[in-house]
Amino acid sequence: MTRSARRDGWLATLRRLLSRLRHALPRFPHRRRLRQIASAAARHGLGYLAGPAGLGRLAPFQRGWLGHERRDSPYTRPEHVRLALEEQGATFVKLGQILSTRGDLLPPDYQAELARLQDAAPPVPAGAVLDTVTVELGCDAGSVFATFDLQPLASASIGQAHAATLLDGSEVVVKVRRPGVVAQVEEDLAILARLAVRAARRSELARRYDLPGLVAEFSSTLRAELDYLQEGRNAERFAANFGDDPSVHIPAVRWEATTSQVLTLERLRGVKVSDASALDAAGLDRAELARSAATISLRMVFEHGFFHADPHPGNFFVEPDGAIGLIDFGMVGAVDEATRQRLTALLAGFAAGDGDALVDNVLSLGVAGASVDRARLRGDLLALATEQLNRPLGDVSFGSLLGEILVVVRRHQLVLPADLALLIKTIAMSEGVGAQIDPSFRLAAVILPFLAGSR
Repeated sequence: MTRSARRDGWLATLRRLLSRLRHALPRFPHRRRLRQIASAAARHGLGYLAGPAGLGRLAPFQRGWLGHERRDSPYTRPEHVRLALEEQGATFVKLGQILSTRGDLLPPDYQAELARLQDAAPPVPAGAVLDTVTVELGCDAGSVFATFDLQPLASASIGQAHAATLLDGSEVVVKVRRPGVVAQVEEDLAILARLAVRAARRSELARRYDLPGLVAEFSSTLRAELDYLQEGRNAERFAANFGDDPSVHIPAVRWEATTSQVLTLERLRGVKVSDASALDAAGLDRAELARSAATISLRMVFEHGFFHADPHPGNFFVEPDGAIGLIDFGMVGAVDEATRQRLTALLAGFAAGDGDALVDNVLSLGVAGASVDRARLRGDLLALATEQLNRPLGDVSFGSLLGEILVVVRRHQLVLPADLALLIKTIAMSEGVGAQIDPSFRLAAVILPFLAGSR
């Protein structure tokens, strides 16, 4: 075929695509936003994802320069997914962050890449921040705050944080929700729900994983994170749960300066546990600190059944009196006693090498799926148990073990309930926090008493 013929062929294909686009758009609500999402998928060569959702006409597969930083090595497909999600703002950043915790849904390379998603955004103009504070609190900022730093401490996709002092001199951090973010999130969630239903009609895999149900779970999680009144209630619940433990400090909520769009919390002062040089300069016992930080997360899971679902090192502070302070209570999880017992039984089954018990315990965790090949599932779990039992207990990484269990779950096309997936992520992250503080830290010494107490 001559170059001219190939060119004419491509032009004819493009004309057909444009014609289909003109006819398809009127049938979709939110078509402008839908076009933005489809265009991002196309720019990153992800048009293949659009077919099951019924967006194939809006997102033709594209190659070449895609609008992001050039580099010598080609971007991987997981990197393209991350970049596409980052471009689309709060809803999709949060979606990617949650998916990064779902080893039952995504392979490890996608999880690792999505864990790099940066929840950052350009700062909201100072005037808009003050307008929100004034409208929400019913008075100008000067009537509530003695000082209010308009330079944000952090600016994220949902809101940004500002340092301030109240009229009584108390130091606080004020989180102000980004103007327009609720309307944008609701539009995006409506689109995701519609696309999930379309995908479930077109794809057996989407039906098997109950994609509409997964989107509904995500929508509920994100809406809760948008409500700063809910985040304040979460903080108070954590404070009550640790009320008898002076070594844990949960910031107090200043309700007189808190609404659904403005959250005012006591400001914590201390050393972030992610700052190794500062920990050393303060003369802190890093081994003991690692145990303490991990124990806080495990107490939430195994004692309280209500846990901080984003316990990364940046959310832990060591205060001057040695107490560990915790911040950021937008993403939480809850787990009942029965589920904790089943998870404990699963881990115990690995130690016993009982294949039938392992299968029963995995299925009892509430996984969804059509038909299950018990023999294959038993073999995969036993192989994993054998690999783990060949290591000394001190060398077993519970985070890795749980991650590998999720790989097996995904291989057999099973899906965990959302809160259970968050619980597993939280246990794994508690091990990661401890290891960052003290590289010799192993979760086994801290978690085994909890597992024994749960049996």
